Amino acid sequence: MNLTILSTSDIHGYVYPTDYKQRQQDLPFGLLKVASLIKKIKAKNTDPVLVIDNGDFLQGSPFTYYTAKQIQQPSPYTSILNDVGFDVGVIGNHEFNYGKDYLNKAVDTLNYPILCSNILNIKEQPAFGQAYELFQFNDLTVAVLGLTTQYIPNWEQPTSINGLSFQSAVACAKEYVPKLRELADVVIVSYHGGFEKDLETGEPTEVLTGENEGYELLKNIPGIDVLLTGHQHREIATVASSVAIIQPGEKGHHLGQVRLTLEKQDGKATILSKEAKLISVADTPIDPTLDKNHHAFQAEIEDWLDQNIGTIDGNMWIEDPFQVRLTGHPYIDFIHKVQMEATGTTISGTALFTNHSKGFGPTVTMRDIVTNYIYPNTLAVVRVTGEDLRQALEKSANYFSLSADEQLEISPAFLYPKAQQYNYDMYAGIEYTIDISLPLGERIRLFTYNGKAIQANDELEVVINQYRAVGGGNYDMFSADKIIKEVTVDMTELIADYFKNHSNIQPETFANFKVIY
Repeated sequence: MNLTILSTSDIHGYVYPTDYKQRQQDLPFGLLKVASLIKKIKAKNTDPVLVIDNGDFLQGSPFTYYTAKQIQQPSPYTSILNDVGFDVGVIGNHEFNYGKDYLNKAVDTLNYPILCSNILNIKEQPAFGQAYELFQFNDLTVAVLGLTTQYIPNWEQPTSINGLSFQSAVACAKEYVPKLRELADVVIVSYHGGFEKDLETGEPTEVLTGENEGYELLKNIPGIDVLLTGHQHREIATVASSVAIIQPGEKGHHLGQVRLTLEKQDGKATILSKEAKLISVADTPIDPTLDKNHHAFQAEIEDWLDQNIGTIDGNMWIEDPFQVRLTGHPYIDFIHKVQMEATGTTISGTALFTNHSKGFGPTVTMRDIVTNYIYPNTLAVVRVTGEDLRQALEKSANYFSLSADEQLEISPAFLYPKAQQYNYDMYAGIEYTIDISLPLGERIRLFTYNGKAIQANDELEVVINQYRAVGGGNYDMFSADKIIKEVTVDMTELIADYFKNHSNIQPETFANFKVIY
């Protein structure tokens, strides 16, 4: 017999094939295209098909932002997930972005079980759903174990994870996989995390913080037949160390598929072959039934996005993201102004989160705001030393490197295995120079505040987003104990309020930093 396992991961609320930069798009991704493909595959198979979502489903698009912030109930979105036909799902790190209460509501409204064995409550039990699920297909038993990256406390504000403990995925798998091996013929591990080392060479591909433990799961946990991964937004389909491995990218560009050929004799199942592949949804139409059921809500969101929020005397269009990070830009300095006004601080740090940000034109809509500022961040003011701030700048300075012909380029560490444009910060309120010709950790030359050199023991108050304030992105110089003030209003709302409060916004650049080499 054959067993087909279909896997999604990191859908991030992209239901329709649109990036929301304009209406009525048909881009090569989206949950409704995935749903159509799942139904097609199921219709062709007489053997069992198991459909698994690997997490990061609850946050990431204007669709999920509108559901969480305007409707304040997850059901308009989770009802779509229910219609797709998932058999089981896993908790991702972005599920916490709208708070624990909202996450619990979402889990309660799903009609399929949610798995996570390594996030525990105060009773040391799985905090969300259950640890694993057993599926019975005639005389074949299939176990699915849910795991989530343990690194969530390094990103989330404390109120979102209060009362929870986060275990290593590897440590948890060591406990559960042998038990599941006794209970099931096939053991699937669905891990919302990625690979910390190259699958072929074993060489580290990132700083080994424990955020991603996929390689160690693969190499050091015997008994896994299928390893479904995510989090890194990579596209992986292979069989390594006799384990079928899938990572299907993001937003539903691909559906992961594993096919196992098995035989069962004398009560014992043997896997004869394993195949893993990614199936593009680019040429797949959206599911007509789901579209009919949910189109009105999508249209409601599109109308909300088209609201005019404010005007600019000129524009803040972004033509070259790399140049923005070299010299600054009116859009970035506008974000600094919003942050400083909201917190009463004079030093601000922010990032151009993605190269897809286009900035603002003369007329600004809610669509412009949420497609540029893509994360549900709140703000925090941290009290840090001059040395802390210098180290933060040195961390950002690692973004740049010199090519073989001495040209400035992006450091590979910020591009692979996952693009990390959001981890390069630009600051306002201070003056600094990044010299790429100098060694890593020694690149900050000019470093002043109000015209005076910043000393190592100076105390400074800096506004940054909550993710960064608790050390997100491996910014170890920041931490929750250095936070002295929080603004719990979402940044997109703060941006909209700024437009309402300022009728004559001028595009300008502070020109307070430069990059030389």
